[in-house]
Amino acid sequence: MGIIYNEKDRIFKLDTKKTSYILGVADDYGHVVHIYYGKKLRGDSNPVGMSSVDYKNKHWFFDGAWMEYPTPGIGDFREHCIEIKTEEGYSTLECAYDSHKIYKGKPKLAGLPATFSDEDTCTTLELVMVDKLVGLEITLLYSAFEDVDVITRSVIVRNIDTKVIKLTKVLSACLDINNDNYNGITLHGSWGRERHIQKRPIGHGRQGVASERGVSGHQDHPFMALASAGATQTTGDVYAMHLVYSGNYEIQCELTQHDSIRMVAGISPYNFEWTLEPEDTFTAPEVVMVYSAEGIGNMSRNLHDLYREHLIRGKYRNTKRPILINNWEATYFDFDTDKLLAIAKQASEVGIEMLVVDDGWFGNRFDDNRALGDWVVNEDKIKGGLKYLVDEVNKLGMKFGMWFEPEMVCPDSDMYRAHPDWAIEVPGRDAVRCRNQYIADITRKEVRDYIFDSMCKVLKSANVEYVKWDMNRPLTDIYSAGLPAEKQGELYHRYVLAVYELQERLITEFPDLLLENCSSGGGRFDPGMLYYSPQIWTSDNADAIERLCIQEGTALIYPLSTMGAHVTDCPNHSIGRTTPFDTRGKVALAGTFGYELDVTRIPEEDRQAIPGQVAMYHKYNDLVRAGDYYRIASFAENAQHDSYMVVSKDKTEALVTFVQVIAIANHGMPVIKLQGLNEEYTYHVEELDRDINGDVLMNIGLPIKGEFGDFKASLYHLKKVD
Repeated sequence: MGIIYNEKDRIFKLDTKKTSYILGVADDYGHVVHIYYGKKLRGDSNPVGMSSVDYKNKHWFFDGAWMEYPTPGIGDFREHCIEIKTEEGYSTLECAYDSHKIYKGKPKLAGLPATFSDEDTCTTLELVMVDKLVGLEITLLYSAFEDVDVITRSVIVRNIDTKVIKLTKVLSACLDINNDNYNGITLHGSWGRERHIQKRPIGHGRQGVASERGVSGHQDHPFMALASAGATQTTGDVYAMHLVYSGNYEIQCELTQHDSIRMVAGISPYNFEWTLEPEDTFTAPEVVMVYSAEGIGNMSRNLHDLYREHLIRGKYRNTKRPILINNWEATYFDFDTDKLLAIAKQASEVGIEMLVVDDGWFGNRFDDNRALGDWVVNEDKIKGGLKYLVDEVNKLGMKFGMWFEPEMVCPDSDMYRAHPDWAIEVPGRDAVRCRNQYIADITRKEVRDYIFDSMCKVLKSANVEYVKWDMNRPLTDIYSAGLPAEKQGELYHRYVLAVYELQERLITEFPDLLLENCSSGGGRFDPGMLYYSPQIWTSDNADAIERLCIQEGTALIYPLSTMGAHVTDCPNHSIGRTTPFDTRGKVALAGTFGYELDVTRIPEEDRQAIPGQVAMYHKYNDLVRAGDYYRIASFAENAQHDSYMVVSKDKTEALVTFVQVIAIANHGMPVIKLQGLNEEYTYHVEELDRDINGDVLMNIGLPIKGEFGDFKASLYHLKKVD
């Protein structure tokens, strides 16, 4: 069993394959403290001889103790996890252990995405703490996975008093550890350059990442890792937290006066307030925690395995995705049925499997100034109607998909004219427009129902097999006409819950639908979205060289199967660079793979190369989608080349990608040391037509046989020699 309780010492020990997490009840009062998180320990005894503390001097205890869920006002002046307001004005909380239960499997979180597991691979601890004076019950949930080195945490807060309690902060997890000169690893960016890796030393004080945009965002990401000094892809200690949530968040790290580190994660307290009536509960989103004693790469692979097997759901979780072509960069708003069918006909002839019609197919949508919210097919553009178009595409042997932006409404739309109160805006104030649109107030049931019914009507009218769900702006002007004044602080979180509800309804109504989330590119690439869609559009910037850093940062924590990656035309529409068509295809292979161009107008040489790229995708996708990812070299670090590889779970097959970004005069091609192979196997390297032992490939290296010049990419396919 993955969780053991030592009743004598009041110690809980949670075990995964290679790690242990230990907490316990520290004193007669019942304070719950953290003891250990690291390499797996044997037995269930108290590993540090934790004894009771002098309760009379509890201030000194709290000022340095490692608390499992720190509370305010009792002498712990580090970051705490919860804040309240009572009718009497209390803000101090002191919670004591009350009870616990341990059971096989893992519960769902009400209204929230979360990892899942069966009774054979996961064990859960529910530890209940109570502040009897305030009348608040806090249940800490821990789930230990036995097939991956992951522990998940969440919190359920319940009002057990007879009076109202206001929550103004509810984080999901806290971790206290000794300092080891850690570097913080975070992901930062902006539109078109999402999730670039940043490493910086952890200093005294509080530091971290956060979003107050209402979405997880391009600028920062709900992830932080602590890597010991000198940690590499293969060596060093790494602690990571990743929040399964799609709204405002914070992950804070604090190096304290006692040279320990406290790390917390959860919903941002910015503009957050939640009313708990008697017996009401509030459920905080899940935090995924990973400890790796084998470097950053092992952290990545544990997260990849967790998300592939315990978060992503549905038909496409473990299956190959259709190769799609999206018309956005081909036509923008200027298209009709004839143009779309011309693209589809040419695409079908070169092996592309799905046509996706992007923005502009609905209402009076001829530019981005109008019509969001009017989800009715524009038959001036889609001549003959949607069913005719889809049927014609299907006759070509292709699937059909389409774009929606369900959460938005334009001032110039029938929806807004009929229901101006259905937008999130402050009465009497001109609301901020981003991309000429407002946010639809989906916290209101009637708005959610209108959007869902409109989408269903379109999707049921034809054989639509894919939806791209976009969201092109952050939240502003926070006010809902559907909430009373005392609940306006609930709007941000209610909005996220509404997104989850809508997407759950969509994939329940259409269980075979392939849903791809998007937010101005990769602005909502987070674990919460993966619970509803197996893939997310990684970035609007599909330039092959820019994508190296974007995809490296994304693959740090997400499996390659989740990354929407397309081959686009050149000069690239985002930055104007021209790269070889071959390189664009090989870089996009580390993702879902598709096309975003006008196949009827690209150079003939490029068009003739597509069947070969399609064959490449079908040859390697099973390996790329399900294999173990290893980062070999980083263009972001060396400014010359980039390399990564994927190894099958049984280590009999591998694919190495190498991109020579900058050619250097009189500089030989490198020999790169591979990872993840079986040292005792011999591998045939297809491109070199040579058999090389696994230990040689990992300790001496693979000689790169590259072409001279910038932006050149090559693949190396390795198969075990029988």
